[in-house]
Amino acid sequence: MAEDVYQKLRVFLDNLPGGFPATDTGVELKILQRYFTPEEAELVLQLQRVPESVASIAERIGAEESELAPRLEKMAREGSIYRLRIEGEPYYMAQQFLVGIYEFHVGSLDRELAELLEEYTPYLTRTWEDVPTKQLRVVPVGAALDTSTTVATYDVARELVKTQEKIAVADCICRKERLLVGKGCDHTLENCMTFGMAADYYIENGIGREIAVDECLKILDNAEKEGMVVSPSNSQAIMNICICCGDSCGNLRALRTYERPADHAGSTFQASIDPEECTACATCVERCQIEAVIEGDDFMEVDTARCIGCGLCVTTCPVEAVSLVAKSEAAAPPANFLEMQMKISAERGLK
Repeated sequence: MAEDVYQKLRVFLDNLPGGFPATDTGVELKILQRYFTPEEAELVLQLQRVPESVASIAERIGAEESELAPRLEKMAREGSIYRLRIEGEPYYMAQQFLVGIYEFHVGSLDRELAELLEEYTPYLTRTWEDVPTKQLRVVPVGAALDTSTTVATYDVARELVKTQEKIAVADCICRKERLLVGKGCDHTLENCMTFGMAADYYIENGIGREIAVDECLKILDNAEKEGMVVSPSNSQAIMNICICCGDSCGNLRALRTYERPADHAGSTFQASIDPEECTACATCVERCQIEAVIEGDDFMEVDTARCIGCGLCVTTCPVEAVSLVAKSEAAAPPANFLEMQMKISAERGLK
């Protein structure tokens, strides 16, 4: 019977925007067993995809409010469901696996769970291949942008964060996972940022610490220095920013396996190399996280089918031969997180 509830929970999570596909090995059920007791799994199946008060949930499912409240709060603190506060009162809702439950368990990640997640990631990333709207997009590192041209605010990471009133930073779960399985890198670990209500959740649950805008800007500067890709939530009003490297990031590792990564990464720009200025020093090859630079005898070229427009190759070119150019077909991202989720659900054919 316990196995049945995990099967039901898998289907439930797969019908949320981020998806949670079945596998031949059943590794996804082992992951759910790590996150939820059978009783907790049953409770999740009764939650809505919109936040509700404890009183509303208790009335709807026929439970005692005094018994239900601590159960919901325990699950929220463990990262298995989402909690937000409206005028001080907690509201709870079901949470998708990624972006969501996966990241919320960064504080409890151990080697056994990391190994299960490493096995499952390729199945999960295939869910997103044919979905036009992605959960994350790519914005250029700051120094790569041409300040003489007009660039939309949603394409400038520093502008995105300057207006934020609540910011939290936590360890990158992708990098922590890879470290636990012996495949880690030496990039900065603490640079996963959340904003607004998401930051409140991280801070209250003790999985992230509150930071000021100045420290947030320093994290972005360091990302450029270390050659990491800046990936905010795919919306004009952001909820999070991932700082990604090709060594550890599940999204970048998946993109590198595609023949045309540019088709699977939301971005407004792509790199261009001036052959007359290029000295073929290969600095851009070393900086590229997606293997989008082709090394020639006399100059380098950009494979536009692979380039995701992160701008890392622009900032370290010693002869300034590389620049970013706007894609003519690039559309503005969804206005906010909810609109993004609704678009993804529609594209996946979910109700």
